[in-house]
Amino acid sequence: MCGIAGHLAVPADDALLDRLLGAHPTAPAAAVSRDGDAGLGARVPRDGGEPARLVKGRGERFTLALDGELYNRGELRADLETLGHHFSVGSDAEVVLAAFTEWGTDGLDRLDGAFALAVWDADTRRLTLARDHFGLRPLYVAAAGGGWLFASEIRGILDSGLHERRPDDRTIYRYLRFRVHDDGPRTFFAGIERVGAGEIVTLGPEGLERRPFTRLREELAELSSAPRAYSPDVAREFRALLTAAVRRRATTSGRIGTSLSGGLDSAAIVALLDEVEREPGRSFADEVHDAWSAAYPGSRNDEVAHMDAVVSALAGRVRHHRIEPTPTEFKKDLRDLVRTQEEPLVSTGAYTQYRVLREAGEQDAVVLDGHGGDETLAGFGPHHLIHLRELRSRSAVAAATELGHSLDVLYRRGRPLIGDRLHGRKDVPVTSLLDAGFAREHATETYAVERSDLRARLADDLFSGSLPARLRYTDKNARRFGVSVRLPFVDRDLVRFVFGLDDDALVKDGVGKRVLRDAMRGLLPDSVVDRRDKVGSTTPQGEWFMRLKNHIYGEFLSESFANRPYFDQSAVLHAFEGWIKGTNSIDSMTVWRMLNLELWLQEFFDEHDTEEDTGEEHVKTDYEPNTRKQLDLVTPDGTSVRRYPLRTDLYAREDDLETKTLTYIDRFFSGLPGAGAEHAGATTGRWYFFISEKIVAITQGRSFFIWDIKVGRPARLLSRYVTRTPAGIGLGSPFTMQLAIEEAGLPRVLLASAGGAVGKVLGRRGLFYDLVGGDIRAIDGPTEYSVYPANVSAKLGPKDPDEVAARLSAVIREQVPETYRETFGGTVVMDANDIGRNVLGKDAPGPKERYEAMFADNPLGQGSEQTPMAVVFEHPST
Repeated sequence: MCGIAGHLAVPADDALLDRLLGAHPTAPAAAVSRDGDAGLGARVPRDGGEPARLVKGRGERFTLALDGELYNRGELRADLETLGHHFSVGSDAEVVLAAFTEWGTDGLDRLDGAFALAVWDADTRRLTLARDHFGLRPLYVAAAGGGWLFASEIRGILDSGLHERRPDDRTIYRYLRFRVHDDGPRTFFAGIERVGAGEIVTLGPEGLERRPFTRLREELAELSSAPRAYSPDVAREFRALLTAAVRRRATTSGRIGTSLSGGLDSAAIVALLDEVEREPGRSFADEVHDAWSAAYPGSRNDEVAHMDAVVSALAGRVRHHRIEPTPTEFKKDLRDLVRTQEEPLVSTGAYTQYRVLREAGEQDAVVLDGHGGDETLAGFGPHHLIHLRELRSRSAVAAATELGHSLDVLYRRGRPLIGDRLHGRKDVPVTSLLDAGFAREHATETYAVERSDLRARLADDLFSGSLPARLRYTDKNARRFGVSVRLPFVDRDLVRFVFGLDDDALVKDGVGKRVLRDAMRGLLPDSVVDRRDKVGSTTPQGEWFMRLKNHIYGEFLSESFANRPYFDQSAVLHAFEGWIKGTNSIDSMTVWRMLNLELWLQEFFDEHDTEEDTGEEHVKTDYEPNTRKQLDLVTPDGTSVRRYPLRTDLYAREDDLETKTLTYIDRFFSGLPGAGAEHAGATTGRWYFFISEKIVAITQGRSFFIWDIKVGRPARLLSRYVTRTPAGIGLGSPFTMQLAIEEAGLPRVLLASAGGAVGKVLGRRGLFYDLVGGDIRAIDGPTEYSVYPANVSAKLGPKDPDEVAARLSAVIREQVPETYRETFGGTVVMDANDIGRNVLGKDAPGPKERYEAMFADNPLGQGSEQTPMAVVFEHPST
């Protein structure tokens, strides 16, 4: 696929134009034309495809940049030739420019296709931007540098360096609060707007002007005012129109195929493409066409049986390519998906298409897709409810009859709400998860959807509701993988026909798409045609999120998430825990919007590490320090110590601490002779074994997943007043505070909290821990930088740490080589982070402070090092 980008400066500034067109490393400038103070450019996209057509009109008055394709090029060319136009090759761009030259902007309404274009008029000194009637191809515009930037991708504007990169807070609020986006000119980037579907944007000395070039929406309303009664003839005509739409889009010199889900829309396109390819006069080299699908067997979204039924019905004339994405693959692809989409998405559904097109892109194929069927043919649940309301307003009997035939469908749709009520799940408004100031600032925002007029709702879904979001992610995915995607349901003739039909042609007996169902009878299996459930081949989002809950929790726990002006982190964490446990009403869609927004902000606004990837990650050996740490340290009394952090596998509750730990100690001493001469002198003298209290607590069963901790109201309240540090969450989490209350008792914690508050006033830090007693200081909670399961767990301090140290020392003395047995000084159970050290238990001689000094710089690290133990050699000063 190709894109366009350019800069219109007032007055001229060729340097700015060059900067824009050369800014994106994967989209270099190509075929640049300049006329006075305007620049138009075509860009080569990531897939390395052909650049957009850039052509000049009569007398070089007009210069056109076109991103897209026409489906009626032949008819238009014939009309224009009768008017005296001559064509060198008759390309789409030539025909579009001739139409613009002949009819001006009125000529745009004659174009049938998927396009975005820019036309520079050298006489009027104005630039015209436009998108096709449905907005199949994107086009963005932004004011910058005394003029405007425009591009087929937002990245082109961002990378120009001429536009200040800022998030649009209003769009973010509406996305989080109402689950809407792509419903107007504003994008998620402040100051960057989209050209609307069927709209002209004129840029000139007077500024920016918007106006529609088509009356399509008005025409649909007029057609709806005098609907045609439904009959078998209607179904036959509909099938002929849909077949014609497929035929117009099935033109390519290369490979062509379809995306296939278990739904009726995609199945219809697969079957009709098969019919079209077998028409007389058409050549199809393999006598089969390809169908790509993503399936999720074993999930609630398992569509495999329906896919197989479609393929079987076509008797070997379809080459089926099926992939089965996993939550692990989704996690791996997630950041690229966010980067590809450029703006947040309403759900993870785009990932299914992302995977399908990645597969199709390897075949260099044109893909026909069933998007648009739901919006055109009343395929969504709300469409049925609107139909019921309309029936009730006309006839109570008709409404009751339809309701009686729809009970199974209505039950399935209402089951989640019924479940919430039956199980007493707490209602959690989205606004309760937002930062209070952010929510107040946008409290007057509203969003209304059409609930009483089915045709008005369908028009909204086509032009501002559902379809624009689908078209956006379809275009982004297609560009990402160099695939041309065409949508037969998004066809003017077909849409006009449907809007001229009675509602009975769309909704009947609780389900939509009646005319499509009847049109496909005999061509597709009844199991597909008569389906009463609506799933489709979309991701099993809720199931995946439950599998990925640790990763998601880590994002919500991150410092970046906490510092956003959009969220109440504590409320989000609490709500997410409730979702995991099934105790509240939030759904995976709410979880996704918060996660997607956070990842989008990280991708497009946070600073990134610019160091290039040098290959596979280096795995630390036992004889080198952790990153940004040192092996050697001199303590205040002059003692030199050499600390060897040992990397281990993760410890679990069922692990035997002594047995597993001995394997790492044995590995260290076995490899020491070959580690190098620089270690020979450093590993003489007395030595000690240091072990992190975390793995001791884990193997004692004193570490708990946060969703298994029943947090009470006192813990939530008290944790809000605890100061968090970069080195650890401490009791600043409701989970860790709950553990402290269970360990020490609520009265003691309340007394210590009051004393701690007084201590802060008097400048005495740590009084809380002195008063609460025990090893409460060792309680710690989940942190974003820890490895699993520490990133989603809270833990108590280890039980009987002195005894643990003694047992470890005993088995170490039995196991280590005799050379080191006599010089072994004992074991230390250490709680350390980057701002403090605390020996919890030991069987080594001397005061705790001596061993805390050996760990002054926390050589085990604070993040994901996986080095919870160290062998430490001591060399006293002489």
